Amino acid sequence: MKDLPKYTGDKSLLLRTEFSNNPAWAALCKAVAVPSEEGFLASLDCISDPAYAGLSAEKLLTLKAKDLGHYFMFLADKECLTSPEFPILVVDLNREPGRTFRVIPSETWGVENNLSISNMDFYEFADRVDKDGVFRGFK
Repeated sequence: MKDLPKYTGDKSLLLRTEFSNNPAWAALCKAVAVPSEEGFLASLDCISDPAYAGLSAEKLLTLKAKDLGHYFMFLADKECLTSPEFPILVVDLNREPGRTFRVIPSETWGVENNLSISNMDFYEFADRVDKDGVFRGFK
């Protein structure tokens, strides 16, 4: 498995781990780049490298991502790229390593913005997912 890029404080990572659907990946990257109604954007690098094929949340923990400055990570796995909603897997690498939830692209900006500046904690999103484990915003 290839080493992860070091976090430079510029952008969080959205790692592609499923490589069977190029159009879905392109659509996902486009969707996370759409600003909110208020103009907020997720600051993400969409990384498509076959070296990360099949990377799971569990395997991500072994890559020492936290040592590289990553406290959370977004994964575009099979479930993400085969579902019409594109529910991105979010993995906690800091307080509760391995805890996950999913987020729809239109809410990714809130998760990324707030976690990257420690304005909110991972659990504040993870504890507010819908019954299917997907965060669709605060209601």
